[in-house]
Amino acid sequence: MQSEAPSRCGLSRAGGEEEEEAAPPGGITLEELERLGEEAAEGLAEERLLGFWQRVGRGHRVDVPPDMAQPIQQLTRNNHSREKESVPFTVMSRKEKLGKVLYERRHYGKGKWACVKVKEPQYEQSVCLGFMKIMRYICEQNSAGLYLGMTVPIVTIIHTSESSSDLTSLVTVAYYLPGELQDQPPVPYDPDIVIEEWPPAVVYARGFRGVTNEDSIAREINLLAELLEGPEPYLQDTFVVAVYTNPAAANRRNEMWFLERP
Repeated sequence: MQSEAPSRCGLSRAGGEEEEEAAPPGGITLEELERLGEEAAEGLAEERLLGFWQRVGRGHRVDVPPDMAQPIQQLTRNNHSREKESVPFTVMSRKEKLGKVLYERRHYGKGKWACVKVKEPQYEQSVCLGFMKIMRYICEQNSAGLYLGMTVPIVTIIHTSESSSDLTSLVTVAYYLPGELQDQPPVPYDPDIVIEEWPPAVVYARGFRGVTNEDSIAREINLLAELLEGPEPYLQDTFVVAVYTNPAAANRRNEMWFLERP
């Protein structure tokens, strides 16, 4: 793949678990993240936090702009002091082998999500730009002027082309509105962010750890497809990558979701 100039974006990529992978370029250890969270809670770490995120960004050929310093500190401070709300679901069934969960079949109810569509040359660049927009929305850039609270997972909807299994460059990054905001979501200042109500859905979910890029996503799609032993139950061209862990962490917790056909 040819080298490209850094994209002017930010922070993220959008979980049976696998063994831990080596830290990617620019990865931050969980111990460093914990220490920075403590400093952010004391109001001491804005410059240091920005520097750490910029280091991570350079490792993935993306550029974290200086105006992200305040949202980064606010999100880190609140994540350190608050429990993250999880998107509610019900486990309908699961497949296990030797005591290990291979995948779960889950039901998710309808809910409102803040969504942004992004199209950059590389998957990682698209997702980081989308998450940076979502992050600003969470951190007071909304009609309520409030910090909205972090929910997990942050999901990325991806598509494959009709003629091959290659990922298309257009992705949708989405954030589930906390329960107390579901009835009246604050309006985003960013016109690229749209509040959508997603209908109930049944998904097949399989966990994995590490970075999320074109190669790891293709691998996880193939692994879950093999476990399901046939294409009949799920959509063939639309998949979801769900991310639960701080995106700067070297060993992130993720899930691959397949959407059951209506």
